[in-house]
Amino acid sequence: MTAVKVHGGIDILRLPVNEEEHVFPPWHIKYTQSHILHSKCSKSENGCGDQDADACQFCIYSRTLEMPHMPDMVFPNNILTLKHRDGAILQFNALDALKYVANGKINIQLACAEAWKESRSENSEFLEEKVKPFDWTFTTSYTGTISGFQLEETNERIDLDKLRRKEKIMFYHDLTLFEDELHDNGIAACSVKIRVMPTSFFILLRYFLRIDNVMLRVKDTRIYHEFGHNYLLREFTTREAKVQDIRVSPALFVEPSEIAPHLPLTESHYHKLIIPSREELKVEEGTSTSVKNTNRKVYEEFYQRY
Repeated sequence: MTAVKVHGGIDILRLPVNEEEHVFPPWHIKYTQSHILHSKCSKSENGCGDQDADACQFCIYSRTLEMPHMPDMVFPNNILTLKHRDGAILQFNALDALKYVANGKINIQLACAEAWKESRSENSEFLEEKVKPFDWTFTTSYTGTISGFQLEETNERIDLDKLRRKEKIMFYHDLTLFEDELHDNGIAACSVKIRVMPTSFFILLRYFLRIDNVMLRVKDTRIYHEFGHNYLLREFTTREAKVQDIRVSPALFVEPSEIAPHLPLTESHYHKLIIPSREELKVEEGTSTSVKNTNRKVYEEFYQRY
């Protein structure tokens, strides 16, 4: 553990970044994991400058997201990355997930805000702040950050029977991207899990919201890939309901996997993420030089590992 000196004479104990890499040809899978985001700039009382190429993580997040405030716990170094040998990249990180949260630029009013306000009258000062035009639940429809894939809608679905088969788990990991306890009135959390089997891998990216005595919401992105196929299946679903309409034990409310099947489906999208071959990665006539160079760089950096 390393002591890091920051402004104001405060010593912040910063945990080292934990990382692990595995190769499951033709895939290279890596995760990094470390401490939560600092609550203020770690370099200056006035924050990093707009032109500072070496800005701290707090300032990068603040400038990029422009939120009134961020979740209680944001894990900027919790990143899961999958790279295909032909150049396609799939990644999951907190910054991109939070980009999908409606900030102060959008005038939104959540349907549950008034009900929650009434049920929490003792916290009126806090609630007056929270029902301003800002999604204080940090709801995100993030499905992952992709590069180098061809995206198309599909009628094909993930074969759940295959996922239920007892196969050896060659690799598994679970990363929290962000979490907020809504001032002890519930929880909003986003996490990603991956498991790799001999014949396939499966990823679950989940946003879970529970506002006590008001509502539950689960946004799931499931990604499944069978080795040997040139595509991944991605299924995105939203399930939610008011607490008064849920006919199961409240004991299930704290477990997303247990309560999700009891919530009505309100939204769904199904896509194939097609992995282009090396020949298809060649830039067609008329593509800009900058895009061409970017594709070449991604391709060359990946193949340096093999």
